[in-house]
Amino acid sequence: MAQHRLSQYLNRSAQIFLTSASKSKGYVFFASLAADIHVAAVIRMEGANPVSRAPKVLFSFNSPEEVQGFATGCDGDIGGLSTTHLDLETSSKINESIGRTATGRFWGEMRLGVKPGMEGKIRSGYAGLRNKKRPTLFGNITEDVSMHAYLALRVRVGGDPKTRNSFFANIQTNGPMSSDLWQHRIYFQRHDNSWEDVYLPFENFVRTNSGELSENQIAMARDGIRSIGISILGGNSGISGHYELGIDSIRIVNEEDVIRTSPGQSTYLLCSSAHDSQKLRLSGEKLPPLEYHNVNQEP
Repeated sequence: MAQHRLSQYLNRSAQIFLTSASKSKGYVFFASLAADIHVAAVIRMEGANPVSRAPKVLFSFNSPEEVQGFATGCDGDIGGLSTTHLDLETSSKINESIGRTATGRFWGEMRLGVKPGMEGKIRSGYAGLRNKKRPTLFGNITEDVSMHAYLALRVRVGGDPKTRNSFFANIQTNGPMSSDLWQHRIYFQRHDNSWEDVYLPFENFVRTNSGELSENQIAMARDGIRSIGISILGGNSGISGHYELGIDSIRIVNEEDVIRTSPGQSTYLLCSSAHDSQKLRLSGEKLPPLEYHNVNQEP
């Protein structure tokens, strides 16, 4: 009933605007624009359902279909030697503590060299994944996380120990700069291939542009998230070796939803201090090169 009343109101408002606009040629453009906005708003029923504070699972990695909803890439795609894979881990020994039959596994080899002839032409040592576009008749699906404080990752870190501090969470928004990417280093408390929940405050993500830390650090526009991804960066820090990250889910939560004890014997990790938020800025590490944006950023 509320949606029906909203639809009627939007329809009357649009008709009044269109009638007034039609009396002046100077307003033809705005009349057309108003009609487009009206149609899209009525169909999406914007305003009918306010954004909820309830915890929400944005992405799960428990089936082939869910895993196929993500794109992967690495420097090996453009002349480097790194490799990357995203598949399902079905081992009951690994998944039983969280009650799953399958979970995602992001893995590969981080290598710093390049193929013959590519020396000095590319930057190597990176790999990543991000969700693919989710098109509808009226545009791509985006997420509104403006009512949530944390990006929550249920993950387990494996691979060579030296690679485990090189993972980042990445967010692309509907902002005006398509090359903007918001990043936060992922800090793990467990290093025994066990599951844990990691909570990354949205307010502590830093803005990067074309692979460089942006001097102008502005607040993230959290009402239109286009893509969320995870990357591993070893190039500038000289980190190479086998990497592996198990991923069960990507969620959005608030302080009251933070799980103080993670699955099994794992403990939660809450990256919320000012010290944590400064680590990326002070690390001196360059962020993903422009080539990586082909994977982690939507065009």
